[in-house]
Amino acid sequence: MHKYILETDRLIMRPLTIEDAEAVFAWVGDEDVARYMVYNTYKSVEQVKGWLEYLKQEEEEYHFGFVRKEDNMLIGAGSIGPTMNIETNEKRDGFWGFGYNLRKDCWGKGYATEAAKAMIKFAHEKFGINNFTCSHAVENKASGRVIEKCGLHFVKYGEYTKLDGTCKRRSMEYEGELKCLHILEQKQ
Repeated sequence: MHKYILETDRLIMRPLTIEDAEAVFAWVGDEDVARYMVYNTYKSVEQVKGWLEYLKQEEEEYHFGFVRKEDNMLIGAGSIGPTMNIETNEKRDGFWGFGYNLRKDCWGKGYATEAAKAMIKFAHEKFGINNFTCSHAVENKASGRVIEKCGLHFVKYGEYTKLDGTCKRRSMEYEGELKCLHILEQKQ
């Protein structure tokens, strides 16, 4: 597990720990939040603990918990790391993907955009990454707006299946090349 801490105007972004399990369950246990995610709705804090234990071994993806500065509440999480080619199951050379999710009571307040931009900036400054990908379920228009605010553009339709295979969804795939970081400061 990494030791990086990022800071934005309203968030401290830090590695998740096992002590975060109950706070994480507030959103991964919410059907509305999980609806468009690849994971199924979590049914217990124990399931969350299992996932948090798994993150300790993660070496290629950087997972962050989003802590709101004003009240020190963990309101969401996200990650960034090398993009995998779904057809070949190999890394897509030079591209990193990112994702995020938040408690429902924190939707529509700009936290996802703020956190996503911070993760992109981190990958660029720390690892020299300039090419990014992200996708969302076609029905999840709000996530599309976040991705576009991060400077990515729509390239094609795709699809994804929930981890347990129960649900297949059509997705919108985005890419973006950051030649300079001022792109991150534009579309607020």
